Amino acid sequence: EQMMDDRSSKLILVPILAVLFVMIGYQYICPAGSNSYQDLEDDSPPRLPSKFNFTERDLDRHVEFNIKGDDVIVFLHIQKTGGTTFGRHLVRNIRLEQPCDCKPGQKKCTCHRPGKEESWLFSRFSTGWSCGLHADWTELTNCVPVIMDKKEAQRNKRNFYYITMLRDPVSRYLSEWKHVQRGATWKTALHMCDGRSPTQDELPTCYSGDDWSGVTLTEFMNCPSNLANNRQVRMLADLSLVGCYNLSSMNESQRNHILLSSAMSNLKNMAFYGLTEFQRKTQYLFERTFSLRFIAAFTQINSTRAANVDLSEPVRRRIEELNFLDVQLYEYAKDLFLQRFQFTRQREHQEVRLKRREERRWLREQREQGRPWLPRHRGGGNRGDKAGGGPEKEAENDFPTTTEDYTSQVARW
Repeated sequence: EQMMDDRSSKLILVPILAVLFVMIGYQYICPAGSNSYQDLEDDSPPRLPSKFNFTERDLDRHVEFNIKGDDVIVFLHIQKTGGTTFGRHLVRNIRLEQPCDCKPGQKKCTCHRPGKEESWLFSRFSTGWSCGLHADWTELTNCVPVIMDKKEAQRNKRNFYYITMLRDPVSRYLSEWKHVQRGATWKTALHMCDGRSPTQDELPTCYSGDDWSGVTLTEFMNCPSNLANNRQVRMLADLSLVGCYNLSSMNESQRNHILLSSAMSNLKNMAFYGLTEFQRKTQYLFERTFSLRFIAAFTQINSTRAANVDLSEPVRRRIEELNFLDVQLYEYAKDLFLQRFQFTRQREHQEVRLKRREERRWLREQREQGRPWLPRHRGGGNRGDKAGGGPEKEAENDFPTTTEDYTSQVARW
């Protein structure tokens, strides 16, 4: 009887130990937070009723990007939006059949299509400032096709996929002020529009001398021609609609309305845009839009120079007034961005549920027919899957873990 009790205890103990072993092993292999994108909702603000009526077409931004064909990603880099960090992700952090060739000590990388001497990326860190320093939408859309044709003897019609990054207007404005205070000028920017750069009368400089080093925030705000004001709207709008930099072509109210409407339309129709404040979601949406994967996860660093500026409420309101178009654009962009994330996330969950349901049905059929179960790899699930993919192909479509991130301080090369 004693022996029977011992055996019973051992029989009970073995499965308990086995369960504990599996749990410990699982925690070791899959520590908390390592599952891909599972905590993405954590940084979302509370869902509020949308002010904008977006259609399903507006929310579904998946594109059939063919890196081996004639498709080109064009990165519109707006100052102080985290574009330098994101631009480096594009050339150094995407898993590609033929990665960009980034040599030590060189600012630009060679990003060629597999087996071709053709670029698939038009950006600061691939093609350089080929259309001018921090070229805007007006400049890029007129310049990029011409530059690409000059660089590459190709007459096939290219598909240009424009992308950009946006940032909270007050934070972006303060960051630009701090950057200018340290000596940045961007005075070599061309600001081309309708075939010419603006005249000195159309775009007066805010300072005398080589730069605006040491400028106070008050001085920075008091310059009426400061391009930091509403920079994001201006760089995303079609400036030819308002007579470029000629402010006398129409009244200010009409000009502002046209600029904001144009910027909103161009932003909505871009293949992709990200928000500095939502780096994990930016990575997630880029990967789902282009069916490309980043090697390392983005990281969020909220301790920036702009965040460290001690602002009084009147000064904050003044900055918002100076950037009232950017404030409206960012509200629109943030709403659309979060809705796109929710739409993409929900669709992905639905695809996973359908795939699991199909697999359960298939297993049930095998059991009913008395067939031995054989593992098989079924298509579906990821938008980026290609037909005929085996186990290796499916493994390639698993997206990497992501942690919250952003480095707003532009590191110099």
